[in-house]
Amino acid sequence: MAEFAIAPAPVPTVPVEGEAAVFPVRRILCVGQNYAAHRAEMGGDDRNPPFFFSKPADAVAPPGRDPAYPSATANLHHEIELVVAIGKAARNVSPDAALDLIFGYAVGVDLTRRDLQAAAKGKGQPWDSAKGFDDSAPISAIRRWSGAVPAGRIRLSVNGQVRQDASLTDMIWNVAEIVSEASRLWALAPGDLIFTGTPEGVGPLVRGDRVEGEVEGVGQLSFTVT
Repeated sequence: MAEFAIAPAPVPTVPVEGEAAVFPVRRILCVGQNYAAHRAEMGGDDRNPPFFFSKPADAVAPPGRDPAYPSATANLHHEIELVVAIGKAARNVSPDAALDLIFGYAVGVDLTRRDLQAAAKGKGQPWDSAKGFDDSAPISAIRRWSGAVPAGRIRLSVNGQVRQDASLTDMIWNVAEIVSEASRLWALAPGDLIFTGTPEGVGPLVRGDRVEGEVEGVGQLSFTVT
């Protein structure tokens, strides 16, 4: 076996609720504009289907880590999301089979440099710098799951003031459809995380803001922007 020329980076991990074991993160996929009201507030059109973008695995910020306000932006936004943790490998699965791949669920926040995103959109450029920066994916512990897909409320507050409050049933693509479509575009594998989109009410964060999020039946997340 060949030796590494440099020491490999540590594998990013997320705790599993109630267990000593941790979930190793392989990749983070995200669904954009998957709630109709959020699509409208972002200037989207109902004729456009949801789409995917990605964050690097090391963008994950597990419980207990307070993300720093990122450089090169004056307009950092919060986007709360249900996160799907993949536990089995698969390609091209049908929606009917997609739920069998799921290890569990978590609560996540897709932090976004909104000003950089807007500039990239205007020039037809990729969103990498707007979405994939350090600690841009705060996440709760993952809850192992079997049975029906979560269907409760999804909420986020900043300094005690509610900003986002919707139902998971408002998603345009449901969880099974999202996992199925992702498996058509990539070979899914254990360790993949899929952020399933955010409802309306996204807005700015500043240093010192306390963010608290919840997905009913799945878990809670909290952090302070440092």
